[in-house]
Amino acid sequence: MRTASRTGAALALMLAAGTASAQIAVSGNDNKARLVNGVVTIVANPPPDTITILDLGGRAPRPIAELAVPHSVVGPPTGVAISPDERYAFVTSAQRIDPADATKTIPDNRVSVVDLRSSPPRVVQTVEAGAGPSGISINRAGNLVLVANRNAGSVSVFRFAAGQLAPVSTVTVGPANSGPSHVQFTPDGRRALVTRDGETDSRVSVLAIDGETVTKTDRDLTVGTRPYGMGITPNGQWAVVANIGRGTGDADTVSLIDLRRDFYLTADTISVGPTPEGIQVSPDNRHVAVTIHNGSARPPGHPLLGVAQLVILRIEAGRLRRITQAPIGAWAQGIAFSRDGRTIVVQNMVDRNLAVFRFDGSRLIDTRQRIAVGGGPSAIRTAER
Repeated sequence: MRTASRTGAALALMLAAGTASAQIAVSGNDNKARLVNGVVTIVANPPPDTITILDLGGRAPRPIAELAVPHSVVGPPTGVAISPDERYAFVTSAQRIDPADATKTIPDNRVSVVDLRSSPPRVVQTVEAGAGPSGISINRAGNLVLVANRNAGSVSVFRFAAGQLAPVSTVTVGPANSGPSHVQFTPDGRRALVTRDGETDSRVSVLAIDGETVTKTDRDLTVGTRPYGMGITPNGQWAVVANIGRGTGDADTVSLIDLRRDFYLTADTISVGPTPEGIQVSPDNRHVAVTIHNGSARPPGHPLLGVAQLVILRIEAGRLRRITQAPIGAWAQGIAFSRDGRTIVVQNMVDRNLAVFRFDGSRLIDTRQRIAVGGGPSAIRTAER
């Protein structure tokens, strides 16, 4: 891995030259948590968490910089976001080590702003959201950021201007244990959806947005058990939700939400396998990539131990259809598509690397390329356009 100091100038020049050639992805990497014999264990005296900046625009994805930024594997693998012009990254930290007991973690509240074009890339601001900030999104206008606070039952609203976040409001979406996990704007910026994975909650809330005014509507959608990750197609017609279940050998699901009219409806729900955590939609609006834990984080010999899978679904006539899948690393997390939809990058938390696949519309091909990162990769995003 090249250091940020050696690659910052190259990255700045590449981005300044125009985004047509660069396709930036950012991977958030947690150094606090490791899986030891199927048990999530807090590392003693861990190095700082990091982010890895990648270029997906070439023949093969490549890392171009890495720097220390607080981050956490807790929460869905959407705890990073990138501004539409690919200049700034936003990184949440849902958990930090408990200062009273270094073997445990407690909720954090930090959100970091990273200037990707500085040489080297650097954190330019840290702000406070609610307890357990997890999924984060920025609108296509590039001036409003929403953060789902998983331990507070709320969504934090920030104005973004001149490279700085400024708090605007906090929107309560449910009780503290409702578990708001990810929040994402619809492409027109008029609405946002919030997944709520609380054990007794399991719904998706709809927020209305008018300028900087964000309010919760009275429309909550029923999907599967414990909705967690989410993606929205670039054309704004569909949302997909990963319902992670309870981890007891469930046949867990992905739900399809019809956004084509103001009264949103759950159009379909399909079983995909145990614990679908990462989920992302393709640039062509037709495909959905999902990482399935499949018991891969279980201890050796456990009856539910399995091999994690990357599953591809297709949206057809308002329904979801499974078309292909491939094995991936244990405790897999987030997913990123290249702009042409032909490259898929998957985070392997246990292996501490990124796996690169090719997708031709019907088949997944493992390129065998693995990109080492400085920590357990636990969230990844590209700019939404």
